[in-house]
Amino acid sequence: MKRALVFPGQGAQYVGMGMDLAQRHPVARDLLDQADEALGFALSDVIANGPEDELTRTDISQPAILVVSVMSLAVLKTVVKPLIFDAVAGLSLGEYTALVAAEALPFRDAVKLVRLRGQAMQAAAEAVPSGMVALIGADEVSAGKLCEAAANGEVLQVANLNSPGQVVISGTKSACERAAALAKDHGIRKAIALPVAGAFHSALMAPAAERLRAALAKAPFRDPKVPVYTNVHAGPVTKASEIPALLEAQLTKPVRWADSVVAMKSAGIDGFWELGPGKTLCGMITRTVSGAELRNLDTDKDVLAFATAG
Repeated sequence: MKRALVFPGQGAQYVGMGMDLAQRHPVARDLLDQADEALGFALSDVIANGPEDELTRTDISQPAILVVSVMSLAVLKTVVKPLIFDAVAGLSLGEYTALVAAEALPFRDAVKLVRLRGQAMQAAAEAVPSGMVALIGADEVSAGKLCEAAANGEVLQVANLNSPGQVVISGTKSACERAAALAKDHGIRKAIALPVAGAFHSALMAPAAERLRAALAKAPFRDPKVPVYTNVHAGPVTKASEIPALLEAQLTKPVRWADSVVAMKSAGIDGFWELGPGKTLCGMITRTVSGAELRNLDTDKDVLAFATAG
């Protein structure tokens, strides 16, 4: 069986995530300590104790989710020997975790990059009142037409293609409000405003992409050990030279998660293991392809399920 490891993005965080892993597995605790040292503050304390509104901040949640996801990977490697996987992918922020898993980006560098990424995205979000709206019962075409109808000259675009029937759009606050009001007129079953800081994966994130560019250019990327299926074009990347531009473009382009899952399945991947907080990706994958083996490692209790699957 060919297997892909997949990693969650922002929104998967919760207070206390990964703490059972850290308490029982020294390798997980060590990663928390490394992250605290790399960032210069006690990220581990925020993960363990919150408060929730601080953990939810874009500049905190992004490194927190990456760290806990890599902790899950490290624990899994102690249980399943050898841990064999044929591809990796991550949802938005999770693409950085996927690069760590593919040994294309050192852990400490990834932690620093996603901290900067979160700060840059937060600043861009605060510059313009903006948001995101989940469209249930939409596809890329219908979502695009809704954006055209509701934009009124403002930024409004498709941001996430999560699974068939679930699309997220992103733009200015007023454009998002108009889109939610017009959704049913465009045959879209439901529109839900998301509790996010701003219009991620839209042109409004261009200042964040520009701020991140220099850091990406200096980051010590290496050729991935396994293909990394990227959000921007949903295809595999195997060369270090391709990575920086794709991570920069990811901030302003749609996240093609469903297309990535289909591409991996077409390449012979028939098992998907979700590592990190939550089970969101498994749900998306279930709605996107059929017949795939799905497993999840969120808590220490999940480790036993993995122990017999390697």
